[in-house]
Amino acid sequence: MTSRPTTPPTPDEQTARPASASARPGTGPGAPAPLAMRAAPEPFTELDARRLGPVRRYFARHPVVMDWVVVAIFVVPGVLYALSAEQPRGASRLGLLFFLAGGALLYWRRRRPVTVALCLAAVGVVAVAVTGDTAGFEVAAMFAVYAVAASRPSRIAWPVLAIVVLALSGATLLWYDVVTTDDGEILRQSVEPGRATVDRVVGILVTTILCLVALAIGTNVRARRQHVSDLVERANSIARDRDQQAQLAAAAERTRIAREMHDVVAHSLTVMVALADGAKASGAKDPELAAHALDELTSTGRAALADMRRVLGVLREPGGEQTVPLAPAHETPELEETVERFRTAGLPVRLVRSGPQPTPGPALRQTAHRIVQESLTNVLRYAPLSPMVLVEVSRRTEPGADWLELRVVNQAGRRPGDGATADERALPPSVAEQHPPGVPVGTGRGIIGMRERAAVYGGTVSAGPSGSGWEVRASLRLDLDPGRQAGARDDGRERT
Repeated sequence: MTSRPTTPPTPDEQTARPASASARPGTGPGAPAPLAMRAAPEPFTELDARRLGPVRRYFARHPVVMDWVVVAIFVVPGVLYALSAEQPRGASRLGLLFFLAGGALLYWRRRRPVTVALCLAAVGVVAVAVTGDTAGFEVAAMFAVYAVAASRPSRIAWPVLAIVVLALSGATLLWYDVVTTDDGEILRQSVEPGRATVDRVVGILVTTILCLVALAIGTNVRARRQHVSDLVERANSIARDRDQQAQLAAAAERTRIAREMHDVVAHSLTVMVALADGAKASGAKDPELAAHALDELTSTGRAALADMRRVLGVLREPGGEQTVPLAPAHETPELEETVERFRTAGLPVRLVRSGPQPTPGPALRQTAHRIVQESLTNVLRYAPLSPMVLVEVSRRTEPGADWLELRVVNQAGRRPGDGATADERALPPSVAEQHPPGVPVGTGRGIIGMRERAAVYGGTVSAGPSGSGWEVRASLRLDLDPGRQAGARDDGRERT
């Protein structure tokens, strides 16, 4: 949660949200905006948190109206008093001038509360000195002190209160004894001493009490606003965290779906293209081999179609990401079957299992299968003429961890024409290496996907040159596999 401001916003400083603000992105005419371009949810405001009646809500949404109401409360009675028949012409003109000046200052009380309070105190002192009357400036001082206390901390509000009260009280003590003649001439003379003293004391008490009450109410309002502001900030922080978590979950789901789609499309289409090209190249020479390649092509296509339907089913069904696993519906094939499929596509693959072989759960077994499948797919795409491809599966045990080790190594393949045989030169271009030496190939998404899969089980994947070829190493922690079985076989056999 962000640090809260020193001065919380007042309700009348809250701007009204437009009526169109309730419209959500994508509900209007035209196509909906992409997820990354959509506007953030509407923030929770103080007006939403407080239960205000229609009148208070109106004034909170229209603070200028409240400014004019405060000005009217001070100016209208004062103007009527100044223009009354009981007042001489000179007093009327001076009183009207001071009332208008005080009203103009009060209009700015929200924007510059401290400045307005000090200026009102100065104008009030002049008004008492000239007219011999407080002229209602104790009411103006009350509004000004309230504005200061409601928007500024106590270390500022109390000194302002002291200055205002002392200024008006001092003026009352010094000049509250002016008598005017019937023709409007202003004279300065002493009236009955007892009455003058009582009037001064009453004026000072009224000013002090009004300002203290205004300070107490303003301080309480500021504390309540601060509390509401903290609640609003906390609610907005929770909403932001929830939205971020939803976006992260959506991004993770998209990444999982993209990874599965990449595995299905990249592997299956690569094998299918290789099988089709192989069947075309060997059709005239060896019809039986061509027919076998076409059978494998059909089998691979059907398996890819089933996998793709499974992945797309997650996108179609509401809540599918919670109820439908992204893994293919059929059981993950054994590595021997995958190796045999690539061997049929033309890769000289050899599978070697060494050491005790665990029986992992379905999820970890699929992860291992996808890593080997992606590695062999890359070999078939970028080094189809590799003379040797080795797949090693082993187990490594160390204190506190049990690892399944995978290693896929291939030697660099020859390009057609570089010492290749006649049969190799007859291969279709789609099977041969098409990328010039030194030019990077691929997008790297396959390796990223392998690393993401391995990270689920606390593992790592490394890929890079090895000797004259390419090597992929993967380590998966068996002790993090919830579906792991205890059984193990230790035959040390080699499958070629």
